Amino acid sequence: MPASKRRVPVSQPGMADPHQLFDDTSSAQSRGYGAQRVPGGLGYPAASASPQGAFLADPVSNMAMAYGSSLAAQGKELVDKNIDRFIPVTKLKYYFAVDTMYVGKKLGLLVFPYLHQDWEVQYQQDTPVAPRFDVNAPDLYIPAMAFITYVLVAGLALGTQDRFSPDLLGLQASSALAWLTVEVLAILLSLYLITVNTDLSTIDLVAFLGYKYVGMIGGVLMGLLFGKIGYYLVLGWCCVSIFVFMIRTLRLKILAEAAAEGIPVRGARNQLRMYLTMAVAAAQPLLMYWLTFHLVR
Repeated sequence: MPASKRRVPVSQPGMADPHQLFDDTSSAQSRGYGAQRVPGGLGYPAASASPQGAFLADPVSNMAMAYGSSLAAQGKELVDKNIDRFIPVTKLKYYFAVDTMYVGKKLGLLVFPYLHQDWEVQYQQDTPVAPRFDVNAPDLYIPAMAFITYVLVAGLALGTQDRFSPDLLGLQASSALAWLTVEVLAILLSLYLITVNTDLSTIDLVAFLGYKYVGMIGGVLMGLLFGKIGYYLVLGWCCVSIFVFMIRTLRLKILAEAAAEGIPVRGARNQLRMYLTMAVAAAQPLLMYWLTFHLVR
């Protein structure tokens, strides 16, 4: 009896192999990878490869994403357009345009201002040159670093006396900032009351008033190393130096404008300008002592 031959059914195109348990997705061409699946096939929902099909599949979430992206773009454009109204980023870049040579020369000028002759700020096409090109130009790098260092040195001094605490250190930093704010507001109010037309900006005031932290750091460090004698010697020298520095710097900002306006040297308004300059300069040594005397025992 001839052996019976078993006929293997030939799979039709598009039909799955009856002996295959799972769909073969390794071939994108034979299975149409990325194409639309038959609804209900193996429990997978229908998907569309085209953007229009994806949008129609879930229109709510896509509209929300598009709306959110639009709002983000508009918000970024609004912030970039109006940021200079609240934070003068361009001006701040100028005050931080320093280098190592400038910092060294400026620190030397703050400690030894007696031999310096030319205190005029250099200009180029009616614009002051960057601080790294002119040692007389105000900057914010030294005041900012000096303030941070002052807070650290104050913490060190408190720690050596077993009086350190985060609250006390925060009080020390906030007190220094509060006094700086009071100084700036008082000077601005005085300039307004005596009607001084000057190019001295608020940032310039913060820079000039922040230079006193350099002398405060030196006084506290010498107090930690050599006691009260070292503290008073170094702080006294730095107080005199900052007084001379402020007098010679601010008189060019305040009194020079009076001369340009044709105000007599002995006039009443010019006397007020001189008194204001002297008061600002005299306040620096007082605050230097007030913010440091309790750190050295």
